[in-house]
Amino acid sequence: MSPAPSANPVLVEALRGTHVESFHRGAFAVVDGDGALVHAVGDIERPVFPRSAIKVLQALPLVASGAADALGLSDEELALACASHGGQPLHADTAARMLAKAGLTVDALECGAHWPYHEASSRALAVAGAQPSALHNNCSGKHAGFVCLGCHLSGGRDAAAYVRGYVTPDHPVMREVTAAIQAATGWNLARTARGTDGCSIPTYAIPLRHLAQAFARVATGRGLSDDHARAARRLRAAAAKAPRHVAADGRFDTTVMSLLGERVFCKVGAEGVYCAALPEQGLGVAVKMDDGNTARAAEVAMAALIEALVPLADHERGPLAALSALVLKNWRGLEVGLLRAAPRLRTPGFAA
Repeated sequence: MSPAPSANPVLVEALRGTHVESFHRGAFAVVDGDGALVHAVGDIERPVFPRSAIKVLQALPLVASGAADALGLSDEELALACASHGGQPLHADTAARMLAKAGLTVDALECGAHWPYHEASSRALAVAGAQPSALHNNCSGKHAGFVCLGCHLSGGRDAAAYVRGYVTPDHPVMREVTAAIQAATGWNLARTARGTDGCSIPTYAIPLRHLAQAFARVATGRGLSDDHARAARRLRAAAAKAPRHVAADGRFDTTVMSLLGERVFCKVGAEGVYCAALPEQGLGVAVKMDDGNTARAAEVAMAALIEALVPLADHERGPLAALSALVLKNWRGLEVGLLRAAPRLRTPGFAA
């Protein structure tokens, strides 16, 4: 078992008034398209579970195999395949359309059901007296993509029977997904820790350096096969055209990609992991907060890294600054503090 990364530096500070009330330690890596380490802070060699941060890597076979073209998947549907969505009606409806194109229904999904993360959508579902289905699961788009891939791989056989059990490590669908992750990261997944993700698929422990390398490859195509490079370009373009399908209204990924378009592809993972591809700079970024704080600290850290690495127009600086120095309010709406990136993220030595 790896020791706790206690030596990692503070990346994010929480202020109450002007006093630092608490802080969040972590690490990050920035890698270029040739695999060279551009900058690093903290322990970037410790394998961590990236969870949902690598959904774009898991979606590469959907496009590279020809399944997306064969089924006529739209930008919205491809963006949803990379998403941790909020369960808004547009998300559930898009996942259902993906399944319909494959000739299957929600019964094919093996991700489980939970209430929508999007509060208004969850309330509306409850008021209607309805229960959430697997379509509302934040991973339903990814799983619908797996099902579409499986139907394509089935070669005309009974698709429903073929895709059954697609979440298991030895299923043909998951073997394709695992191979794509290994190819992009350059990390031997057969020799690393494996766990089960919240949506029931395997998740593999991968160092931040290799996660950043994978996202540099997503950004540039270098180091990927021709088919995977083409798939990465298409998935990035789909997310830029349909950013509401990657997260939800008001969520970080949707906000940033709505603002910056194809200049940034960013994706949250569980337990304080965040990854991003920066095509114009040819860089990949991977962040891990030691305390697993995703909803607050990891977003602040990623916002500050985007500010440091991506040249911004005047109208873009304000919205990014509001994400990297997040005003905290109490229940009366009074400003009570700030969640801000630590100075090392403001001037890490590679500012654009």
